[in-house]
Amino acid sequence: MGIPELISPRSPRVAAARRLARRNFRGKERRFIAEGPQAVREAAGHRGSDGEPTLLELFATVEAAERYEAIVDAALDAGARVHLADSEVLADVSQTVTPQGLIGVCRFLDSPFDAVIAARPKLVAVLANVRDPGNAGTVLRCADAAGADAVVLTDASVDLYNPKSVRASAGSLFHLPVAVGVPVEQAVQGLRDAGVRILAADGAGEHDLDDELDAGTMGGPTAWVFGNEAWGLPEETRELADAVVRVPIHGKAESLNLATAAAVCLYASARAQRPARDGR
Repeated sequence: MGIPELISPRSPRVAAARRLARRNFRGKERRFIAEGPQAVREAAGHRGSDGEPTLLELFATVEAAERYEAIVDAALDAGARVHLADSEVLADVSQTVTPQGLIGVCRFLDSPFDAVIAARPKLVAVLANVRDPGNAGTVLRCADAAGADAVVLTDASVDLYNPKSVRASAGSLFHLPVAVGVPVEQAVQGLRDAGVRILAADGAGEHDLDDELDAGTMGGPTAWVFGNEAWGLPEETRELADAVVRVPIHGKAESLNLATAAAVCLYASARAQRPARDGR
């Protein structure tokens, strides 16, 4: 495969990758870590808006390089520098308890908010003040699965490239445009100007999701605004929306967590936006 010998734990390349665990270094270098075969596979096949490959480097144990030879070949085809490394090096760079033998160093890939608007999206997830990286990555994954056109993280939300966010996205980070650092007022106004209806998801919302679906109001372009895991959406954000919608609780559960509620809302919109098939 043309891969060099085992890289030393003291190599500057290893030290540079290790530093990407810290947000300030990620921002300075505009690089982040993607771990595991799923994320690295997606990264190897991804190119930025400038057409350049996203995956820059790959660290792989000998065992992983043999097991995932197709992924290593894809990384080499993308022009990435591939390094063989022992498990100690992988553990040093990894942010997981049990590294899977593949760690990629990737370029930042977020999209300008103007580009998201210019694409005339039909379904968008807006994360406002979402601070938990696992939740942010999971919502991104749900948005991808529901066929959303983009995800927007406001300026008060977690770092998109936090290792936990990247892992929780399960590769979806590489599938759809994500804009970051957008003030919530700018996000709402920009989407509204593009003809998108703004729905705020809140457990205390005055509109019921089931009623909205029954009334046939969910078929148009829609952006769902999801708030903080602990305290939801502040009143000023709720007031920006065209409607504040609650997911109905039919059982005895007190509430739904953020990612579950996001999945329900996004799939409701996706279903409503699908053209009728076979008379249904």
